Amino acid sequence: MKNVSVVEAKSNFSALLAEVEAGNEIAVTRHGRVVARLVPDRLRVAADAFRDFWPDSAEIDLLPPADLPSEPVAELGE
Repeated sequence: MKNVSVVEAKSNFSALLAEVEAGNEIAVTRHGRVVARLVPDRLRVAADAFRDFWPDSAEIDLLPPADLPSEPVAELGE
């Protein structure tokens, strides 16, 4: 992960966004302390938030179920 100061991030923001779009993560620091992270946007499922809490998540099915096709709706009065 790349570290940049707030001043550097401000002056090179477009270039940093291009790096993030390419998949890189960037830590923004102020006085040597990380105050923010620029990370690529990705879809998350609720299980991602809890994945670190399970010691062996390989044994747990964390994938969402497939969407089922919609069922026909009966007409009123039938």
